[in-house]
Amino acid sequence: MRAIISVYYKEGVEKIGKVLADLGYEIVSSGGTYDYLTSKGIPAVRVSDITDFPEILDGRVKTLHPVIHGGILAREKDIPSIKGMNIEPVDFVIVNLYPFEEKMKEDLPEEELIEFIDIGGPALIRASAKNFHRVTVVTDPADYEWVAEKIKNGSLTLKDRAFLAYKAFSLTAYYDSLIAEKIRIIHDLESSSAFMTLPMKRLKTLRYGENPHQKGVLYGDPFEDIGIARVRILQGKEMSFNNYLDADSAVKVVSELAGRSCVIIKHNNPCGVATAETVADAFRRARDGDPESAFGGIVAFNDTVDGETAEELTSMFLEVVVAPDYDETALQILSRKKNLRVLKYDGIQRSYDIKRISGGYLVQDEDVKLLDEWKVVTQREPSEEEKEDLLFAWKVCKYVKSNAIVIAKGRRTLGIGSGNVSRVASLKCAVEKAMQFGHDLKGAVLASDGFFPFRDSVDFAVKYGISSIIQPGGSIRDEEVIRACNEHYISMVFTGTRHFRH
Repeated sequence: MRAIISVYYKEGVEKIGKVLADLGYEIVSSGGTYDYLTSKGIPAVRVSDITDFPEILDGRVKTLHPVIHGGILAREKDIPSIKGMNIEPVDFVIVNLYPFEEKMKEDLPEEELIEFIDIGGPALIRASAKNFHRVTVVTDPADYEWVAEKIKNGSLTLKDRAFLAYKAFSLTAYYDSLIAEKIRIIHDLESSSAFMTLPMKRLKTLRYGENPHQKGVLYGDPFEDIGIARVRILQGKEMSFNNYLDADSAVKVVSELAGRSCVIIKHNNPCGVATAETVADAFRRARDGDPESAFGGIVAFNDTVDGETAEELTSMFLEVVVAPDYDETALQILSRKKNLRVLKYDGIQRSYDIKRISGGYLVQDEDVKLLDEWKVVTQREPSEEEKEDLLFAWKVCKYVKSNAIVIAKGRRTLGIGSGNVSRVASLKCAVEKAMQFGHDLKGAVLASDGFFPFRDSVDFAVKYGISSIIQPGGSIRDEEVIRACNEHYISMVFTGTRHFRH
């Protein structure tokens, strides 16, 4: 009976090693693992004593040998033949890998980092996982205790070995995806491979997904050490699946804005956005843009939350507050609301946008571009104040579900229309919202995430005082739409960039 133990992280492995040794298994180890086990009083033999071949290439080749892999891969029917070649069958393989993930974060030169790409370890893991009907593979130190207990009482089942093999193949797939992505980043390669495996590591299991009957899990991207997945929860209940989605959207919007800004998100859509001289005023202006929708919302800031802002936040029911920092007074005030989730974020990183469809996935770059051009297409030029509001509304519009309309004035949203199946319907929703809360739209601006297919939206908007519009352009009826603006003597800017958000 033989077991192979070759681990980089050695803590705790002596527990399972002792169980195997006490049951009479010959333990085969390499290098530091051999030294560690024998120092703990566990008898072991070196790999080189079994293979009769030394480690070579500065340790790059240690366990890659037929005596090792033949013993692992042999099926029950193969055992008589390998015995005839003086190869002993291997029953247990306990392996963990070189710390490539940790080392890639140390900004090592490539030639040093490459030496932390494990070759022998994954080969041992894959061979033993392939032969899980006979061989037990353990790759996670968290499994040492229960596996050792089952070995002792002889209750390790095929299903147990299948579970361990599943974990083993998941580990090597993750490990290889790390290496592939790091090489791509180092050499600035295009993501054009026919195969795409994104590394994801579970950070926590959530209570449920979007709805209580759905399972939910939060995974982290090992190449991103900031962002909402890494947010610090300073107080309050555990974050839900929807909380993470909304907080991410809120932080992405507020990160686009200049000056002290606040964003309130409801059901993954902005419902109030504002910029002001103080953080507290930014919140008040955002909240008062649509106080009805703000109730129970997710609030994000791009500056430190102070005591005055905290008092305003605790005056109403909110799910989440997320900011880059809080002063001590603010944290004391917010602590009155025990269930309020208070989060601290360190910024955001952008990479891929991935959507699941039946039978596959859609993958795209994140929408990081703001605009391609700033082209005034009307006779009337927007004023300087309108230019500021147009840019503000355009930034918010990027994060509103299509069809998206944002009405703004004084760097504050007054009405937002989202998710309608026609653009004019979204416009009507935005105007109705503004009217509901008594906002004066005279001199306000309007942003549209896509082009206007007809002039009807322009004709409707000017009835309520809209004085300037920003949109991508590109419709076959652009001239008709521009003509409508000129007739009403309002300005229009084309950006050349569409921001659909489905």
